[in-house]
Parts: sequence; C-alpha cells; structure tokens
Amino acid sequence: MDVLVISSSPNKDGLTAACAAAAVEGVQQAGGRAEEIRLNDLQIGACEACNNGWGTCQTDHECQVIDDFQPLHERVRHADAYVLVTPVYWGDLSESAKAFTDRLRRCEATLREDSRLAGKPVIAVAAAGGGGGGMITCLLNMERWIDHVRARRFDLLPVNRWSREYKLVAIRAAAEAMAKELLKGGE
Repeated sequence: MDVLVISSSPNKDGLTAACAAAAVEGVQQAGGRAEEIRLNDLQIGACEACNNGWGTCQTDHECQVIDDFQPLHERVRHADAYVLVTPVYWGDLSESAKAFTDRLRRCEATLREDSRLAGKPVIAVAAAGGGGGGMITCLLNMERWIDHVRARRFDLLPVNRWSREYKLVAIRAAAEAMAKELLKGGE
C-alpha cells in the first residue's frame, strides 16, 4: 500500500513541511509506505491549453507538455492514496500545486468514472501562515479537484499557526486511519 504525500511549499521548515511530515508519520505508524513529493523541487509548468484548449490530455489522457509532470503522473496513477498539502496563497492553492492539479485534472477528469484516481482516498490540507485566512476557500478548491478526478474525500484539514500543534496530531491521525483502512481492504 503506497501513499503519496504531495507538498507544495518552497519552505522546507515551515508549516506546510510539518503537515507533510505528520502525514508521512501517520501512514508509517499504520504500517503503510509513504513518500513525500515536493512539487517545488520539480519542474512542472502551468497547463498550456494546447490545440485550442485541449491537447492529448483529452484524447490520450497524457499531457503533451514535456517536463517533470509525466513521471509524477505515472506515480500518481499507481499510488493507492494521496495527501495533498499546500500553503494557502490568496485563499487558494500554491502556484506549484495549482499547476500540478490543473494538469492532472485535465488528464484524469476527462476519463470520468474511469479516472485512474477514481475512488482512491485523498486527504487535503490547507496550511495558512501569516494571518491564517483563506483556508476554507483553499479547501473548497481542493475538494472540487478531488470531485473532478473522481477520487474520494477522506478528510479536509485546515491548519494555521495558532492551530498547528493539535492539527499536526489530527493530520497524523487522519493519515494513519486512511492507511489502516487501505491495509484492511486488500493487502
């Protein structure tokens, strides 16, 4: 059972990094395998809306823009579950998270019920630094993405600097519960 913890902050020591680490710990506590993928360490550009808006993402369910998206898309297809952790920028996902999720949505949502993410559980974490605002609108956009790719909402967790300590416990517990559910289901 493999869980991808996808984080999207350039800060390796901040709130988002702590949330991703908590998720990895939770999966491992349940006996699962978790791998953190830091989107900011990869070269994944924004969707280019090829060929009048739709390129091979619609017909072949693969992105024709060549960068680090293709190998990550392959890993995502084969994972059993996901934890998506993003800092909140302007009430939304970070730019690296938006680039990745937009391109993944175009490749997978066009498959509808046959999406390779269909039914797989996702934990979405919106980590708001600064004033702590925008967590709910960010989670709303993450929830919409989960619906588009036909994945399953396992949990949606807002966290800010004031709620950090108890929310890290909650993230760890959610990841552990998700991994336990998967391990009971078929492995």
